[in-house]
Amino acid sequence: MARATGRGIWIGVAACLLLSGCSVVRRAAIHSVARSLAGGGEVWASDDDPQLVRDATPFALKTIESLLAEDPRDPDLLRAAARGFTEYAYAFVDTDARELEIKDYAAARAERERARRLYLRGRDYGLRGLEVSHPGIATALQQHPTQAVAACDRADVALLYWSGAAWGGAVSVGKDHPELLADLPAVRALLERALALDEGFEHGAIHAALLPLDALSPAMGGSPERAARHYERALALSGGRDAGIYVTWAESVAVARQDRKGFDAALASALAIDPDAQPASRLANLVAQRRARTLKAREDELFLEEATP
Repeated sequence: MARATGRGIWIGVAACLLLSGCSVVRRAAIHSVARSLAGGGEVWASDDDPQLVRDATPFALKTIESLLAEDPRDPDLLRAAARGFTEYAYAFVDTDARELEIKDYAAARAERERARRLYLRGRDYGLRGLEVSHPGIATALQQHPTQAVAACDRADVALLYWSGAAWGGAVSVGKDHPELLADLPAVRALLERALALDEGFEHGAIHAALLPLDALSPAMGGSPERAARHYERALALSGGRDAGIYVTWAESVAVARQDRKGFDAALASALAIDPDAQPASRLANLVAQRRARTLKAREDELFLEEATP
């Protein structure tokens, strides 16, 4: 989940921006909060109440956008926006859509569309952040993806990851927008460059983000062998304590392979994790377990064959 700073910092900076007529002071305040936002905060990540975080996040995201209106090229703010919109879309809107598919297809479709727009907003902020150091990269990604990211270095890993994760999220929910499939090479290029620069980023997050790409058919660039390697490395780097990795495997690779046994095993592993055992990732694990329960409830519609006794 997003690691954001305490609410008091945002409110205090917002007040400073409103009351100060000095552009120097205003700009200094923006840079200060930008660094805090980008650095993250364990208070949110360790929260045990996803609904509380859900309710608070829109204000935080709009605060970031207000600060970006003052300084559109601040890399810390752009990174915070890319991460924040992507995680909000995944944890709440996308997950809501998957739950709604069980009982209300029309409502689920509307939520998927909202998730797609939020993912794309996160992607666009990430690409804007990359543009600060690599002018023209957004356009180049559409034409020559691998070459476009070649100049990126370790300092760009977070923006590469969040841009790719957001873009991949938009593709995954974009059932009504098949043209997004043409963007898959750009998504892969962003994530593979991030992986090459820092495999251990966010304890295996890049490996996990590549799983849906390698769950695709070989004709679309997927690879069962690569998927297995990414899964193994993601589990190793996370110490097996990240429920989201098991969930991603289940909903992407296991479903694509129609591997019901593997699906059940992965979800069982996700649900067996004690969120309180890892306070720094408590919220992320709670969100992943909610998604795991939704997948379990939809199991019969996801697999063509009945479960064996």
